[in-house]
Amino acid sequence: MAERRTALIASVALLAMTASWGSTFYLIKDLLDRVPTLDFLAVRFAIASLAMLLVAPRALARLSPQSRRHALVLGLLYGCAQILQTAGLAHTAASVSGFITGMYVVCTPLLAALLLGTRITRITWGAVLLATAGLAVLTLQGLAVGYGEAITLVAAVIYALHIVGLGAWSRPGEAFGMSILQLLVITLVCLLATAPDGIVLPSGTGDWLSVLYMALVAGAAALFVQTWAQGHLPPTRAAIIMSMEPVFAAGFAVLLGGEAVTGRLVLGGLMVLSAMLLVELLPRRRVIDEVPTLPV
Repeated sequence: MAERRTALIASVALLAMTASWGSTFYLIKDLLDRVPTLDFLAVRFAIASLAMLLVAPRALARLSPQSRRHALVLGLLYGCAQILQTAGLAHTAASVSGFITGMYVVCTPLLAALLLGTRITRITWGAVLLATAGLAVLTLQGLAVGYGEAITLVAAVIYALHIVGLGAWSRPGEAFGMSILQLLVITLVCLLATAPDGIVLPSGTGDWLSVLYMALVAGAAALFVQTWAQGHLPPTRAAIIMSMEPVFAAGFAVLLGGEAVTGRLVLGGLMVLSAMLLVELLPRRRVIDEVPTLPV
């Protein structure tokens, strides 16, 4: 019973983190008119890293050597995925990029089965397909495969690897340390990518407030929550919960951006929500079958 309660808390925490990610789309769309994308990412993750170090200055020292290696790999994966997704966005429509990035919900169970020997049930596969169809309804107006789409798909695969790696390697007691090291690596990757052209900083008070929110809430706090929650959840279940991100993004666009509520938005959102509820309401024995086991 205690294990089931902890898994429920982890699911709710992961959903809240996903909502914070969804809330950033409206802010980023406005901010990137004035600050280059990679510069924004470098500043955002640098602030997030510093904040986490100030909150838990001894957390890094408490990490085991194995956990440090794992966090380095996970940070490198996430940083590379961020850059590839950003590069792909320059060559494809935002809606298409959102859908292809969301394909990590399909890649995650495939990689979990391949790398961890995870058993994925038919009901879980049904939830994966339902979430994918919902993302398509929510975001796609058309899809042509070119350079931008190809590298965005690579980013989705790398995001899936990050989710699988967190599911296999996360230890709730080391969540702070692993989050800090991941953020430091992500910051370094983004800085290396943007340093040759110099770094453009936000200028106005409003822009800095947006960056601080995205660094502290949707950056540092969100990665900590994801790292902790995935110590209690199987990767595929986590991926399906996180597929709610574009649903939250659409909701915030309606509330804050004045966008209209459309049939596509409602139908796609309900499909993704149904997929999440399906995996959350699975019998306990089915969920346990999916928990990853990996020698460390």
